[in-house]
This record gives sequence, structure tokens and C-alpha cells, in this order.
Amino acid sequence: MAEQRWTASLVEERLAEAADVLRRLPEERVQGYFSTWPAYLRDVREAYGWQPARMRPIPPSPASIDRMDEVLRWLHWLDPDDAKLVWERASGTRWKAICWRVGLGRTAAWERWVMALCVIALRLNGERVPKQPPRLRHLALSMRRA
Repeated sequence: MAEQRWTASLVEERLAEAADVLRRLPEERVQGYFSTWPAYLRDVREAYGWQPARMRPIPPSPASIDRMDEVLRWLHWLDPDDAKLVWERASGTRWKAICWRVGLGRTAAWERWVMALCVIALRLNGERVPKQPPRLRHLALSMRRA
């Protein structure tokens, strides 16, 4: 069976999946604080509007958590600014908010995002990452179109 060839779009899908898994993990709870008093039972009239109703998302599977851990290690291959940009985009943040936080225009932020995805794809494929930005830019745009 042929080994999978990584592309920027496959990396993008895995990053989006990892962000979704991280969002579905249970909340952290502070350990050590508890009460021995019984819970106070409220009737419907008192309890209405006391706390907002919250729907718990479906917990992720162990395999998806393992894939998320793998994806989070990929971010160490990038510059911290690029890793933040890639993760915010994977989390579903809109480009306008990303550009505001990063301090770049829409086109420049998109270009850095595509180059970061291509750097991850190249590293996963075991290829050498070009050091010159023009060569990397050309390679990133050609990988993105493919």
C-alpha cells in the first residue's frame, strides 16, 4: 500500500480536526474543593434562569485525541507567530480578527498561513524546506493549487 503524501489541504483538515477535538474535551476542574453539604433542591419556579442551560458536546474518541496530540507537535516546526496564525485559523477565527491580532493585511496573512501549511506538509513528507522565502512562496502557492 502506498504511503500517504501530505499536502497543504490535508494538513489544514487535520488542524481543523485537532481544534475541534480540543474544543470538545471536558473542562478543567479545580481539584480539592468540595462541600459535604447536600445539594439544595430548587423547585422549577426558583431554578428558572438561575444558570444558563448548557449542552455538553460529544466527547472525542481516544484515536482523535491521539491525532490531536500529533498535530500539536507539528506546530513546533513553525515560528511562534506562524503557529499562532495557523492555530487561530484552524480554530475557525475569521480572517479579519486574525489580521487585526497579527498586524498584517489579509493577503500577507493568507500567504504566511499557506507557507506554514506547506512547511508542515514538507516536513511530514520528509522533504527539505527551502530557506529562501521566494522559493518557499513559489512552492507554497504551487502546492496550494494542487
